[in-house]
Amino acid sequence: MQNEFGWDSAKAASNLAKHGVSFRRAARIFGPRKPLLERVDDRKDYGEERIRAVGESEGVLYTVVFTWRGDARRLISAHKSHWRDRRDYRALHPGGSGGDP
Repeated sequence: MQNEFGWDSAKAASNLAKHGVSFRRAARIFGPRKPLLERVDDRKDYGEERIRAVGESEGVLYTVVFTWRGDARRLISAHKSHWRDRRDYRALHPGGSGGDP
């Protein structure tokens, strides 16, 4: 598993203002022995493969959208997970704290 990350600084600032989540914090969902729910985001054609990852950091579930650029995850968006993502994550990984019910 790769732990390299990249992002556009203007997009990171915009994401922080809109969602209250920094990309640096969001990247913490990726790590050794950290369970993730990952699926391809095929809701529309983005011109590249985008992946939606749901994972936990400091007791909160985050949804992070990223694409691979070489060996690095290029973060596109991050926010606290909505109820559907929390439900799907808990179905796959029961027993985690995962933030609000």
